[in-house]
Amino acid sequence: MPRFAANLTMMFNELPFAERFAAAARAGFQGVEFLFPYELPASEVARLLRENSLVNALFNLPPGDWAAGERGVASLPGRQEEFRAGVQVALDYALALGTPTLHAMCGLLPVAAEREFHRAVYIENLRYAARALAEHGRTLVIEPINTRDIPGYFLNTQAEAHAVCAAVGEPNIKVQMDFYHAQIVEGDLSVKFRQYFARIGHVQIASVPERHEPDEGEVNYAHIFRLLDELGYDGWVGCEYRPRGRTEDGLCWLPENIRRNSGERS
Repeated sequence: MPRFAANLTMMFNELPFAERFAAAARAGFQGVEFLFPYELPASEVARLLRENSLVNALFNLPPGDWAAGERGVASLPGRQEEFRAGVQVALDYALALGTPTLHAMCGLLPVAAEREFHRAVYIENLRYAARALAEHGRTLVIEPINTRDIPGYFLNTQAEAHAVCAAVGEPNIKVQMDFYHAQIVEGDLSVKFRQYFARIGHVQIASVPERHEPDEGEVNYAHIFRLLDELGYDGWVGCEYRPRGRTEDGLCWLPENIRRNSGERS
């Protein structure tokens, strides 16, 4: 059975961020992920992980001005120095937290922009980041995201993402396959996962179309979990969904052994 990581940016929102770590551990999770850790000192996040016996599976590189609507800078011409500085900030956190995998958001493609120019900047930046992370044994991932949730996002399909990885040419760059985004953009999830399995570095889940718990909607996650086991996927599965109500009330989808562990830890 896959290893599940609670996404603390979207789950346990009934609590302040720092209290979500303990809530995830009580619920039976052994891993967590989040969009960004940067509002807290790395030492504080590390303490929260350590005290709750949690692994941090993933977080994102600095995304630019998130509040102003930016969603990454990796493909944006003229922002290369900012991207490189962000790589170092993220790497410092990853070393403090023991995080194995970092995600670089590519950014929004401006109207009438030359896509190939942005792609060339993207590949150059990713090659720099992958090499910097490789020095510390870390993996870099990129993620196709649907344009319904983020209009204008540069990277949208599995094929595009895997072609970018091939162009970067570094062994530690992989694709983050979020089944929610993949279903909205292209579907055919089982075939796509089999096709690209060798270079998938992280998985995320949520129901489609509402992005709630993975127990409703268009995607049969019981089938997906069996497929992950069949292929020997040994990474984390990030639970990047918006709970329908209180997070704890919607965890019946979790495998029985995880829920049993939550009873032992509460």
